[in-house]
Amino acid sequence: MPIDLAALAAPAHTAVLVMEMQRGVVGDLARFPDLVKVCAEREVTAGAVRAVTAARAAGIRVVHCTAAFRADRAGSHTGNSPFIRGLLRDPAHMLEGTGAIEVLPELYDPADLESRRYHGFSPFTGTSLDQTLRALGVRTVVALGVSLNLGVPGLCLEAVNLGYRVVVVTDAVAGMPAEYGDAVMANTVALLAARATSTDLAAAWRTA
Repeated sequence: MPIDLAALAAPAHTAVLVMEMQRGVVGDLARFPDLVKVCAEREVTAGAVRAVTAARAAGIRVVHCTAAFRADRAGSHTGNSPFIRGLLRDPAHMLEGTGAIEVLPELYDPADLESRRYHGFSPFTGTSLDQTLRALGVRTVVALGVSLNLGVPGLCLEAVNLGYRVVVVTDAVAGMPAEYGDAVMANTVALLAARATSTDLAAAWRTA
């Protein structure tokens, strides 16, 4: 049965959540070459640009969910995950105040909001994101960004647990290796969220 995107992601009650599309993750300062390669092959940034541009044109708020560390690591759990322990072997990784934590310039607009976190892999726990969305009257979140390994599934699961409906932009997400990302979309994300391309969302928002 086709998804009624115009109803599911009605502009008055929708926000776009952009997950970690930052210079130090997928941009010019990135230290994840495999992820950067998959994003380039899948044209993830181009899909993300289409989605956020269409959202702004429809009056939909864009929220950048970003990650950072303080130099002293205050507020961050640094030893409870093998991945984080590996990341922080580099003392300069994603430091507050550096260009690495900036949103990709092609995705940023001064009217956008930012929700920054200093720990974990998903954007709701320990941040004010949920309160911000509820204050905006949001019922549906449209998710895009990286990665399908951790951040995007975490976003979807947390959002569903909090009562939001979720749409994932299929041409604006990626994981590594690419085939694993595809499996996550088919076997995990599909159980949590509707899926749509940036082009389909743009068309729905134009006619909403």
